[in-house]
Amino acid sequence: MKTDFNSLKDLHQYYAVHNTCKLKTVATQPVYEIEPPSSGILFIGEAPGRNEDLQGRPFVGAAGKFLDELLEDIGLTRDQVYVTNVVKYRPPNNREPNELEKESCRVWLNSELLFIKPKVIVTLGRHALERFVPDARITSDHGQSFTHPTGIPVFVMYHPAAALYNPNLKETMKEDFKKLEEFLESLETKTKENSKKNDAINEILEM
Repeated sequence: MKTDFNSLKDLHQYYAVHNTCKLKTVATQPVYEIEPPSSGILFIGEAPGRNEDLQGRPFVGAAGKFLDELLEDIGLTRDQVYVTNVVKYRPPNNREPNELEKESCRVWLNSELLFIKPKVIVTLGRHALERFVPDARITSDHGQSFTHPTGIPVFVMYHPAAALYNPNLKETMKEDFKKLEEFLESLETKTKENSKKNDAINEILEM
């Protein structure tokens, strides 16, 4: 897997050529973002929809607008986070991506993660959840965090599009985002505590 990229734009342009996903023969273009997140928060959905396919950016349709609202509720803007998908091309008729399509984009997503080095991964929907926490179930585990074998925390969410089809999920997602806010605050506290411990150890070593 190639990893020596100078920018996310270089990374995406490389994998847009060097991938085996058959969806690229029917999609308008690959869909991705090119700016790393200042917050260290990375959201992963399943696949682009029609608006994303046309614009080349993830979550720009109705689901994206709802995601923006949810972020605003916890004091974040879209520019502060990074949003991507398990599959980089739109499946025909907005169907769910199949296993072969997900596997063909796996290295591309892995390369994104290595470049960004996120402090937390937020899975949006079943496909992203299965990719990072295979034994979890979204109906029972949404609003909870897991630790990936890499040590990166994974926070489970419904996909915003699900709330558009099932209005009852809107309040659930708002509650889950509040839980995410609390989780991020606790993560920040732990980071500061660990930093203080490391400073103390370094001071002792310098004595």
